[in-house]
Amino acid sequence: MAHARAEERIPARMPTAVYDRVVEAAQAVGATLNQFLVQSALEKANEILEQERVIKLSAHAAKTVFDLMDNPPVPNEQLKAAMKRREKALCPK
Repeated sequence: MAHARAEERIPARMPTAVYDRVVEAAQAVGATLNQFLVQSALEKANEILEQERVIKLSAHAAKTVFDLMDNPPVPNEQLKAAMKRREKALCPK
């Protein structure tokens, strides 16, 4: 029976000046190099994923979206045709 690995390794090569700087930063916060790299990578990953998942709107744009949700326009012919194509593609009989 195969066991799932609890941890993964990521080898990284970097210029000596970068390595020295990262080690210095890790020491400054009292972390090991590994702890510092993992925590820094996780923080950056969370930041990037939040930017990709969160839609930020101005107050005016948000009001427009909410108004459209509360009072949607009457479907025009193009929308009706698109809805039929979607139903045909996703719900074949």
